Amino acid sequence: MKERISILLGMVAVMALSNAVVPVLPFFAYESPGVQGAIFSAYFFGAFLTVFPAGTLSDRIGKIPLIRAGLIMTIISGLLIYLFPVALPVVIFRLIEGIGAGMFVVCAMSWVNEQEDHKKLAGYIIAALNLGLLTGLVAGGALDPYFGATGGVTVFTVLTFIPLLIHLYAREDVTESTAPPADIMAILADYKWLYVSAVVLVGATGVVTALYPEFTDEAPLMLSLQIGIMNFSTMVSSVIAPKLDLKPVPVIRVGSVMMGLLVIAGYFVPGISLIAIFSVFSMIGLIAGFIMVGQMGFLAETGYRQGTVIGLLTVSSYAGMTFMPFFAGVIAEYSYFTSFVIVGFLSLLMSLLIGRCRCTLPVK
Repeated sequence: MKERISILLGMVAVMALSNAVVPVLPFFAYESPGVQGAIFSAYFFGAFLTVFPAGTLSDRIGKIPLIRAGLIMTIISGLLIYLFPVALPVVIFRLIEGIGAGMFVVCAMSWVNEQEDHKKLAGYIIAALNLGLLTGLVAGGALDPYFGATGGVTVFTVLTFIPLLIHLYAREDVTESTAPPADIMAILADYKWLYVSAVVLVGATGVVTALYPEFTDEAPLMLSLQIGIMNFSTMVSSVIAPKLDLKPVPVIRVGSVMMGLLVIAGYFVPGISLIAIFSVFSMIGLIAGFIMVGQMGFLAETGYRQGTVIGLLTVSSYAGMTFMPFFAGVIAEYSYFTSFVIVGFLSLLMSLLIGRCRCTLPVK
């Protein structure tokens, strides 16, 4: 029980800290979309570099040591952002934060996928992830008028100590390594389009999140509420999804069409109404939740050790969150419309490419 509590609380804290800077990105980035995209993406680049080797290593040495190391690095990065809230240093500190988060997230998710009740736990951990993102957004915007742009960072840095202290008493589950080692080339041959879909569709959510602060020029609190509804919707769908028999290809095919149209709509809705903005973000969040839980549930049944398998999934997700917002930010320096349309088109393209995935389970 201690393991489950510490992992779920840790997921909330780590994700909250990662998102606490989003409503106040213009403060750190001097209102430049390019610098804003770099600060946002640096965190995901650090995680992108870390999740696969950490996942593979966890299959050898266990997940507990890496979970603890990830929480410690998260705390250190939060302290550095609080002490030195300047553009270039913040990019570096976010990179460190991403490395710690990458260790934690891949080990936590693979630990979940190796439990007997992994379907239910997968919904819980995706919900915890999005609860953290939502809490970070709301707190980052709400605390800004009173404690400045680093108010949210300070709060969640302190709160990360709680799951770390609980996890010091956690023990490794000796039954988690009974599965055969992962055959990386076979996994990529069979499931590469599933992983590509994670790059594009998860990356699309990051693009919208990263561009909206400067695109709409709203107050931080309003931005946190607008973007936060996406995380709340993902929480809802991730709790519902385990109760359904989700097949990855149909879910991704339908989700990619909807995601592409919604991303393009995201360019127009600020000129319509607040209700339109909230509707677009809530639908994006619902789609993301069903896709992520479906992917995790499918991979849990492949029979491989989950450190490597989930490592590939998370490295794909973080690749999307790293590179797509960065390049979208660069394009947005010249045209926000072009940026939204390109990302929407890539999402729509996944509805065709996912059909090439050999997403079938071994016969038992």
